Amino acid sequence: MKLYQADASPFVRKVRVLLHETGQYDDVEHVPVQITPVSPDAAVSAANPLGKIPALERPDGPAIYDSRVICRYLDARKGAGLYPEARIWETLTLEATADGIMEAAVLMVYEARVRPEEKRFDGWIDAQWTKAIGAVNTINARWMSHLHGPLDAAHIAVACALGYLDFRHGDRDWRSANGPLAAWYAEFSARPSMQATVPG
Repeated sequence: MKLYQADASPFVRKVRVLLHETGQYDDVEHVPVQITPVSPDAAVSAANPLGKIPALERPDGPAIYDSRVICRYLDARKGAGLYPEARIWETLTLEATADGIMEAAVLMVYEARVRPEEKRFDGWIDAQWTKAIGAVNTINARWMSHLHGPLDAAHIAVACALGYLDFRHGDRDWRSANGPLAAWYAEFSARPSMQATVPG
């Protein structure tokens, strides 16, 4: 298998953490790429017509993309149980919430880094942060019992989302109003899979 990736991407990190957690990391060739919404990569676009990462080429079918699809595939391939049927809708909803945090946080970066300065819109950046921090607050208020349960894909997604907030938006404080989640993240981020995938 071949994974198109950029180490800074929280969506890629989610896949890489899952690979570590399921013992499949060395089954994949990790192909680094550099892309933005305005500078696609030909190999990535061949694997994913949307031109986004992560994208996974696999031997038993066409390439697959979107981190949630890739994580489901890799979980099924190993039979790892990170999408447990007993709480599948909770796991998928919490994973989607974490992915929404990632998406909003990435859009904030793109607005400042990719858009020409004269076209940047601070209101757009603020609106994305409102979405991200609102989701963080909701996880802290509603989902801590799930996060303290058995490991599943949602745990990985939440941890990668919070790690990306620290990585790209460290000047914004998500912790002070979310003490239980901050404590959970401090413990989870010490896992070997998280330590091995810290963006540089």
